[in-house]
Amino acid sequence: MLRSSRREFLKATALGASVAGLAELQTESAAGAQATAPGRIKKGVVIDMLPKSMTYADRMKLLRDVGFEGVQANTTPDQREAEEIKKAADAAGITIDSVMNMAHWKYPLSSDDPAAVEKSLEGMRTSLRNAKLWGAGTVLLVPAVVNEQTSYRNAWNRSQIQIRKLIPLAEELKVVIALEEVWNKFLLSPLEFAEYVDQFESPWVKAWFDVGNVVLFGYPQDWIRTLGNRIADVHLKDFRRDGYKWVNLGEGSVDWPEVRKAFGEIGYHGYAICELEGGDEAYLRDVSQRVDRLLQP
Repeated sequence: MLRSSRREFLKATALGASVAGLAELQTESAAGAQATAPGRIKKGVVIDMLPKSMTYADRMKLLRDVGFEGVQANTTPDQREAEEIKKAADAAGITIDSVMNMAHWKYPLSSDDPAAVEKSLEGMRTSLRNAKLWGAGTVLLVPAVVNEQTSYRNAWNRSQIQIRKLIPLAEELKVVIALEEVWNKFLLSPLEFAEYVDQFESPWVKAWFDVGNVVLFGYPQDWIRTLGNRIADVHLKDFRRDGYKWVNLGEGSVDWPEVRKAFGEIGYHGYAICELEGGDEAYLRDVSQRVDRLLQP
């Protein structure tokens, strides 16, 4: 994970470490998305991949110039800054596809500390309202963390109780809560992930699928086929098993032809958001071209 909070979590656990599946949700909550050919996956990046020295306006223009269509923005409590992000994206013709909730690592919903859980819930409420302002269809949420203090069963039960509290707001705002599988010792198989999502019995709780996160212990194409239309949004990363390290797209152990085939089989044509190291214009243009080679028909 490449935002600072994620990177800190993975370092601490000794590991370096995606609403497009439903047409009606796209219509309701992703207005303004660029018209695309049927079945073509749209491409974007996490906002942290863009040079922080640039203004938001220049970052969005750069994103458009190198060939991307969308961006995943971070939770932004400051209303003035949130408006600036929206204005910059609109001016550049960039879709804000989704919001990266920033509170779930430091304050996991699976915590036994009520104060921490409330901070996590408030972070999600802010993220959902950001998404409504920006026209984004999803908010990414890491649902729970299993550790020495939190058992697997408690992580499952506690997180579901708290996420259910957020569903009425998600429904009101027409923004999907997209739960991501990460290196947090939780949701360790596609069957389990599907069951966890299904138990909410809500169209406003779906799966955010990260292609790279499962390579160490599974096969992305298997997860894609199992999760099917539960997938609301996607992260793109690549991981090399033999070297045990994160690498650029196409340089790791992901079987990209099979991943592309699996996305086609389930009819996924939402966004694929690159979550990689940041870089300059040449680097970002190369990443954009890699996505085209690896995912487009």
